[in-house]
Amino acid sequence: MISCPHCGGNVKFDIPSQQMTCEYCHESFDPYSFDSKTKDAEESKSVEDNYEVTIFTCPQCGGEILSTDNAAAGFCSFCGASTILYSRISKEHRPNYIIPFKKTKEDCKEAFARKMRRAPFAPKELKDPGAIDSFRGIYMPYWAFYVTQKGPISLQGTTQHRSGDYICTDHYYLTGEMDSYYKGLSYDASSSFADSISEALAPYDVKGMKAFTPGYLSGFYADTSDVPASVYQPEAEATASEEALTALNKVPAFAPYSISMAGISNPSDALHTKTEQVDSTMFPVWFMSYRKKDRVAYATVNGQTGKVVADIPIDPKKYALGSLLLALPIFVILLAFVTLLPTRLLTVSAILAVLTAVIYTAELSAIKNKDSFSEDRGKLFRENPEQLNLQNQKINQKLTKAAKKKNKLGFVKIFVYFQMGVILLNMLFGVFGSSIGRSSTFTFSSVLWLILIIAMAIIIGVGSNKMKALPSGQSIVGFIASGIAVAVSSVIALLHPVSDLFYYAGSIFVLIAVILSIADVIHYYNILSTRRLPQFDKQGGDNRA
Repeated sequence: MISCPHCGGNVKFDIPSQQMTCEYCHESFDPYSFDSKTKDAEESKSVEDNYEVTIFTCPQCGGEILSTDNAAAGFCSFCGASTILYSRISKEHRPNYIIPFKKTKEDCKEAFARKMRRAPFAPKELKDPGAIDSFRGIYMPYWAFYVTQKGPISLQGTTQHRSGDYICTDHYYLTGEMDSYYKGLSYDASSSFADSISEALAPYDVKGMKAFTPGYLSGFYADTSDVPASVYQPEAEATASEEALTALNKVPAFAPYSISMAGISNPSDALHTKTEQVDSTMFPVWFMSYRKKDRVAYATVNGQTGKVVADIPIDPKKYALGSLLLALPIFVILLAFVTLLPTRLLTVSAILAVLTAVIYTAELSAIKNKDSFSEDRGKLFRENPEQLNLQNQKINQKLTKAAKKKNKLGFVKIFVYFQMGVILLNMLFGVFGSSIGRSSTFTFSSVLWLILIIAMAIIIGVGSNKMKALPSGQSIVGFIASGIAVAVSSVIALLHPVSDLFYYAGSIFVLIAVILSIADVIHYYNILSTRRLPQFDKQGGDNRA
C-alpha cells in the first residue's frame, strides 16, 4: 500500500486525472514521485529491477494475481470462485513500460451495458447491475516486439494468361530493397489470459506507453507473467512478414505479378525479418467472470480504448420465445404468397436439416479447438510444448499461402471452372437420365438428393470424429436425428409415392429432427461461448525469461 506523505492515507491511481490521489485528504501526486528507483539513482541494479507486491493465489484453480495493496482479495477472476485468496509478499521483475487505465469503471460498465442491449438472448445474469459492478481492473502482461526488415530481396513472381485451350504461366525474378519496421507487435505474456481474448481486445495504442512505475498499479490488480517472449517471437515475425507481403503486392512495380514463396525454406529470412527489441509491458483490462456449473464466461473491456470482448451464452427460453415471435409473421407471409408442392416441401426440409448439421459439426470442431487450447500459444507452452513446436512449423506454410492470395487468372479461371461445372452436371444428369429434355424433373431431383445424401454422409463422418472431444454425458440426439431424417426423406423422394401423405409425414419428421438439432446447437453454442474451469500450476512469473 502506498501511503500519503501528508496524512498517511491510502493513495491510489486516479484515472480521470492520471495522478495519484489520497482517499482521505484528496491530495494529488505524480505517479513517479513514489518510485524509489527514480528517487535513488545509486540504487543497485538487482533492487532496481524488482518491486514488492502481494501475490494472491486462488485455492481452487491456482490462478494468481498481484497487487501493490495489501487488502484481502475474496474473488478469483479466472474461475469465478468467491473465496478468500491466499496471499504472500514477493518481489516481481519490473516491466519496461505500462499503459495506464484511460477508461474508468463507469465507462467500462456503460460500454458493456451497450453491448448487452444488442444481445437480446443473453442470460439475465449478465445484464444484472450487481454482476456488471463486479468488473475488476487488471493489468495484463504483454510482450511488445520491435521488428525490422532491411536488406535486398529477390522473390519469384508469376503472371498467367489464356492462349487457346492452354493457361500459360510466365515466371519472373522480382528484386528490390526492404526498409521497414513494425513497432509494438504485442502478445500477452500470461498463460491464464486466453490468446483469443487478448487478440480480440487489440489494438492498444503503444504511443500511450509510459515508463513503468508501481504507482500505476495502486488500486488495481495485475496478472503474473509466465510465458517467455520466445514463445511469441516466431508469430510476431510471421505477422511482420505477412504484412510485408501484402504491402509488396500493392507496390506499383510488383502489382502485375503474383508473388510466390515456393522453394524458399524460410520466408521470414527472405524478407530479412528480424526482432530488434522486446519490451515487457502491462496493458489495462477491465475483467469480469460469469460462472455457471463447470463452465466460466469472461467479459473484458480494453482499459485504454473501451473495446468490449465478451463470452455471451444464449438463454434457451429467450431464444425459443424470440424464434416463435419471428416465425409467426414469416409463416403468414409465406402462406399468403408462396405455394410449396409436397415434393418441394420435403426437399426444402431436407436441405434445412443438412445446413443445421453443418452448423452442428462446425460447433463441435470449434469446441474441440477451444477446449484443447490448440490455438493458444501461452497455454500450449505450459501444457503441450510438442503441439507448440508443430504450430511453429506451420508458420512458413501460412506465409507461403499468404503470398499466393493474389489471383492473377481472374475471369479466365472463373470461366474454366464454369466449364468444368457444366461438364460435371452433364455427367451427373447422364447417370440418372439420358436426356434432360425428356426427364429433367426426375434428373434434377435425383442429382439434388444424391448431393444431399453424400453431404450428410460426409458431415456424419466428420462430426463423429469431433464428438470424441465432447465432455462426457453430452447429448447428440439432434445430430443423429438429422442424419436419419435425411435418409428417410431421400428414400421417400426416390421412391416417389403417389400419395402426398408420405411427403407431408416425411417433412414433419425432418422438421422435428431440425428442431432437436437446433436445441443441441444452442446447447453446444453455450459450451462454445464459455470455457472449462481453469486449473493452474504455477509459482509466479519472471519477465526476464
